[in-house]
Amino acid sequence: MNKRHIIFLRDVLWFMMSSFGGPQAHLAILLNDFVLKRRYLTEEELLELNSLTQILPGPASTQTLIGIAYKVGGLYLAILTFLLWILPSAALMCFIAITYKEFSLKQEFTKVNRLIEPIALGIVAYGAYSLGKKILNSNVTVCLAAIAVVCSLILRNAYVFPLMILVGGIVTSATESRQGEAEIRINLFASINRKKVMYFLGVLLLFGLLGTIINRTSPFSLPVRTFENFYRNGLLIFGGGNVLVPLMYTEFVEMKHYLTETEFLTGYAMQQAIPGPTFSFTSYVGAMTFSNQGYGISGQIWGALIAVLGINLPGLILMLFIVPFWDDLKKITMIRKSLSGVNAVAVGFMIAAFFMLLAPVGINVVSMGIMVVTFLILNFTKVKTPYLILAGVLVGYFLSS
Repeated sequence: MNKRHIIFLRDVLWFMMSSFGGPQAHLAILLNDFVLKRRYLTEEELLELNSLTQILPGPASTQTLIGIAYKVGGLYLAILTFLLWILPSAALMCFIAITYKEFSLKQEFTKVNRLIEPIALGIVAYGAYSLGKKILNSNVTVCLAAIAVVCSLILRNAYVFPLMILVGGIVTSATESRQGEAEIRINLFASINRKKVMYFLGVLLLFGLLGTIINRTSPFSLPVRTFENFYRNGLLIFGGGNVLVPLMYTEFVEMKHYLTETEFLTGYAMQQAIPGPTFSFTSYVGAMTFSNQGYGISGQIWGALIAVLGINLPGLILMLFIVPFWDDLKKITMIRKSLSGVNAVAVGFMIAAFFMLLAPVGINVVSMGIMVVTFLILNFTKVKTPYLILAGVLVGYFLSS
């Protein structure tokens, strides 16, 4: 490792500590620090990497950062960058999960939590609104979002998500792509290493099969099934961390009852108050899953690690796998156009998530007022999400004193 690589890792650490606000804010920091200041890559290269992450499942900011690291120092630096970026916030979310049970018994924490929950719901509403303004720009995308909302609320099944994502991508790809790209597609797919594709899909199938056949009384049952759950969701999440909310809520709260509604909303709110990738929320979900299944602290730590690795591995592998032939991939309009349908469905999922999460918060004057105020502040001011969460914690604490 040379001096430039060490400086790069130091910049990654600083980026991790200052990266509030989600993928859009993260991109602005990368442009300023990694392009204009350090010149690790050009602005055009950064935007191309960001475009690539938009047509891949997984965490957009993480994948963009990994792509930069790969360009700077290859695979070794990319892996180190991934660990340095994801582990600190994941460790903090794991700590929050471990201490949650103890704190939730205290009256002060309960009152604080009552303020945090509607704030978190206001954040979900704002995320759906801001993404919807950009994505829902045609009759097709509006219809796809509406269908996704209806299917999510009626069926309430984790399998709705992959099916709707597939349908959304196919619809806009078929209706918006242009002709004359057959030769490009043939050349692109001829260059793909099919063995790597089989290895990649084989991991999902292996753990899915193990999770199905393993005895539920076995100590390995929950770890295997948890890894498969998160790995599968990592393959399905388009649109970044906001889409995590409906997927995680449907599968882990409504279907499997690994977490309660209150536990889920509290973890999501806490994640919004810390820097780093939004996908670190899965660390909390994994740790809480193991805690509620009777595991101790060591088991909760393993649950957090399993969740973080499971959710991030598909995006990480895809990014490192596709970067070498991205120059060909970005020429295919069919692939780019499928993104609008996928994102439209993601907006629908977020809207459905708002209504699903509204039930445990409750419809009353105080909670609705907090949700509306949170939405208006985020929409009309430059106040960042972490400040709202911290304000909720402080107000709740002093009210309980």
